Amino acid sequence: MIPLSRPTVTEEMTRAVLDVLESGRYILGAETRAFEEEFASYIGVREAVAVSTGTAAIQLALLAVGIRPGDEVLAPSMTAFPTVEGILHAGAVPVLGDVDDYGCLDPEDAEKRVSARTVGIVPVHLYGGVANLEALADLARRKNLWIVEDCCQAHGALSGGRKVGSLGRAGCFSFYPSKNLTVLGDGGMVTTDDPELAAKIRLLRDHGRSDKHTHVAVGYNFRFNELQAAIGRAQLAGLEGYVARRRAIAARYDEALRGLGGVRIPRERPGTRMAYHLYPVRVADRATRDRLVAHLKERGIETGFHYPIANHLQPAMAGLGPVPSLPRAEALAEDEVSLPMFPGLSDADADHVIRSTRLFFGS
Repeated sequence: MIPLSRPTVTEEMTRAVLDVLESGRYILGAETRAFEEEFASYIGVREAVAVSTGTAAIQLALLAVGIRPGDEVLAPSMTAFPTVEGILHAGAVPVLGDVDDYGCLDPEDAEKRVSARTVGIVPVHLYGGVANLEALADLARRKNLWIVEDCCQAHGALSGGRKVGSLGRAGCFSFYPSKNLTVLGDGGMVTTDDPELAAKIRLLRDHGRSDKHTHVAVGYNFRFNELQAAIGRAQLAGLEGYVARRRAIAARYDEALRGLGGVRIPRERPGTRMAYHLYPVRVADRATRDRLVAHLKERGIETGFHYPIANHLQPAMAGLGPVPSLPRAEALAEDEVSLPMFPGLSDADADHVIRSTRLFFGS
């Protein structure tokens, strides 16, 4: 079976883990500090704070910017549900908007949803593409809003030559095993140029402690561990190569599937570098998608849905207010299917995916 994704594991990562095991220090030690410093340098910011998950990164970033209960935060409906959870866990109200042609938050639709209670925007760089940050930044300036980027799928993506995660008050990353950079488990990072914001997150991630015995705030157990930091450092060293390989696979898919009747390939926003966390194609409708998935499974190819239920329609959102009409998000939920995408995917396996997809559409 050709998997949808598979993390890269090297001998260097294995050695790094063994070194940590022998060190006897497993939580928030030297490896974590080094990972934070190296990740901040890679993104191009002054500070990076490692936390337990990408969801925790969003929650802590919002708390650190000063969110208050009842504040409204704009976000796209098409994203992993943890984006919405992070907003809710911070005590805010997610106001979900429709998406643009790239699957990211539509600035024009978002502006219609601004109210007197709106304080910020959480744009999501979906699939490893880049949200329309120029237009969203203009909206934020005009409405006096902050921006916290959800970069959980976009490690290594660029906007105007700058890394995502460096363009708002903070950037939030996930290191789940399917991500472009993984720690082979759960993990997250907040990036920022604001040392005060970073200090607040460091305090909150470790029970609100200013030292071992003094708790100056009620915090959380959102700490990072040394084993995963060691893996993360090794992954970070290879990240540009991983992104280059993902882009090469995407180019191979693009060339073979562009113009194929019944398939719409992903688009890269002008002026950006897409990191291709996923390779999502769109087909005619849900029924066609389900038949394609079954066809590819028969040929040993795993696929994925990202995401088959837009978040404004999730059962967990019932009771949080009127359900908006978001036709583009709902259409994307109905007709998107993701093809295999990971750095270790061979050209031969990519070609098998291509041949099988083309066969389904009669080409």
